[in-house]
Amino acid sequence: MRVDAHPPQPVETIEHTWIPVRDGTRLAARIWRPEGAEDEPVPAILEYIPYRKRDSSRKRDQVTHPYLAARGYACVRVDIRGSGDSEGVLTDEYLPGELDDGEDVLAWIAEQPWCDGSVGMMGISWGGFTGLQLAARRPPALKAVIAASATDDRYADDVHYMGGCLLGDNLSWASTMFAYNALPPDPEIVGDRWRAMWHARLEGSGLWLETWLRHQQRDAYWRHGSVCEDYAAITVPVMAVSGWADGYSNAVLRLLERLEGPRAGLIGPWSHVYPHLGSPKPAIGFLQEVVRWFDRWLKKVDNGIDDEPMLKAYLQDAAEPQPSADHRPGRWIAERAWPSPSVTRERHPLTRGRILSPGETAGEVEPRQIRSPLSLGLFAGKWCSYAAAPDLPSDQREENGGALIFDSEPLEAPLDLLGAPEADLAIAADKPVAMVAVRLIDVAPDGKATRVSYGLLNLTHRYSHEQPMAVEPGELMRVRVRFNDCAQRVPAGHRLRLAISTSYWPLAWPPPAPVMLTIHPEESALDLPIRHGEGADADLRPFEPPEGSVALATTTLEPAEHNWLVTRDLAADLAQLEVIEDQGAVRIDEHGLVVRRKAYEWYRSTADDFTSVEGEIVSTRALSRGEWSAETVARTHLTCSEHAFHVHATLDAYECGRRVFAKTWDRTIPREGV
Repeated sequence: MRVDAHPPQPVETIEHTWIPVRDGTRLAARIWRPEGAEDEPVPAILEYIPYRKRDSSRKRDQVTHPYLAARGYACVRVDIRGSGDSEGVLTDEYLPGELDDGEDVLAWIAEQPWCDGSVGMMGISWGGFTGLQLAARRPPALKAVIAASATDDRYADDVHYMGGCLLGDNLSWASTMFAYNALPPDPEIVGDRWRAMWHARLEGSGLWLETWLRHQQRDAYWRHGSVCEDYAAITVPVMAVSGWADGYSNAVLRLLERLEGPRAGLIGPWSHVYPHLGSPKPAIGFLQEVVRWFDRWLKKVDNGIDDEPMLKAYLQDAAEPQPSADHRPGRWIAERAWPSPSVTRERHPLTRGRILSPGETAGEVEPRQIRSPLSLGLFAGKWCSYAAAPDLPSDQREENGGALIFDSEPLEAPLDLLGAPEADLAIAADKPVAMVAVRLIDVAPDGKATRVSYGLLNLTHRYSHEQPMAVEPGELMRVRVRFNDCAQRVPAGHRLRLAISTSYWPLAWPPPAPVMLTIHPEESALDLPIRHGEGADADLRPFEPPEGSVALATTTLEPAEHNWLVTRDLAADLAQLEVIEDQGAVRIDEHGLVVRRKAYEWYRSTADDFTSVEGEIVSTRALSRGEWSAETVARTHLTCSEHAFHVHATLDAYECGRRVFAKTWDRTIPREGV
């Protein structure tokens, strides 16, 4: 990354200020603004997240916000209620009170003497969610949004459920927030109140996993905060950003299609990170794009950004399968509108073991059956890659032995995919609760198999996520399984492969019992979104190299370690995935806080016993400065029977090495068609 060593304007930093909200609670904020802004007010940019401005997000904040402030913006980074140094207790995601607070924060910023009254929001993940959700409330000060790695649908396309299937990342994310919420504020900011604030969080934040497991269908809980309920409520300009290795790429194209105001979409090869920090590379000059977006909509500069193609996407070239990738080959493409006239859907019928060409028929074939082993999925990677471990999908030959396979003939010419493939299946199941997992794979001439995209469907949700319906064993059903959106070139000489399985653990929690699926190939097909021609590629303005402010000064005290380990105990017929995410220990030099963070995850199953699956996560986080220290250890263990999920969780907190808090949760939650 190119360092902004000579910024165009000097920047003033306010390390901490309080922002009061309507019930008297105070939220902690850090502000960067151009010197002289109180005499010559400027627009503001809000990033509103729970990820601890004092330590956890400080490295990223330091790269981003001084850069934007030096270009004429007051940047305000606010800890959500109950997180970081803010008062209160955080008890769940995107609660109505969180959005009320957000409106109050926006109004407070607009009223400050250094702000000209116009405010934009930018954020990744949680910050992207809140930007969209607050935009739907139409607070008068909010004039534009940049939402990265966010979603418009909290049930169908978030970390919790996919196609009505419970995601393994639901447990992982719940455990992450379990640990985050258990950390205290910094005593240097809040003073002697830090201990009381800490214990209020320890006692009151709760076990979010329980809440999420008690909402297994798309009910009012998930509809809240899902802007897809009313796209027309959002009228401010929106830039939607994600990466193909991220878990949130699908929302970008939906927002382009369904929002009515000014909008732009940007999808690169990246995982769950801002594009100027993008991995896999190439990273881009995203902060320059942020400046251009807000210059247009906050400063009213006619810079032409609203005349550029609506969608800019990275068309990925074929690459060997690897769970860690530093760079993904490909090229940038563009479309003037979405849906695009450059993209048409081609229907490829299926026959015994083959994907046919459009219009080709093979006559009647015998139905095919598949009952996958529980070990299929150990090499799937994470639902959402964080570029912090080898968490991308491995060679799909590791997975295909337990799947039903359909292959195309070697392609005579390159094939460009842009959008969401779909599997149209005539299918029957022998159990009332069943799932189907589909994978689209690029098979190279040497046999190496790279996953292009995948999709999941809980068959009890075949008609509706709101009102699931048990499967009638043996009944023939027509279902459409939507894959994740993708942009991929499949070269000439390669084959396309459709792989169908009855489980995909631990990416998704399997059904209560083994299921035999029967597929009728002659009534099934693979629908592909084929891009023809060059679209608006000629109108692409090249991205600048990534830039950012001078990096945060830190000292590494303990090294980091990231790894994924797959083990098979053949004597016990046990399969296990172990995820190691040890961030080590780092001292933030400017204020002396030492931050330690590590998490270990285990996902296990035994033989063909679908009630043996379990996920266990232990997350340790610690803060220290001099003789003061605070440490939390959060443990979450999820198991199941045929009829229920069982959660056992513990939370322990230590002050200066002495345990000062301990709590245990044991919950049994009925399975409702999951």
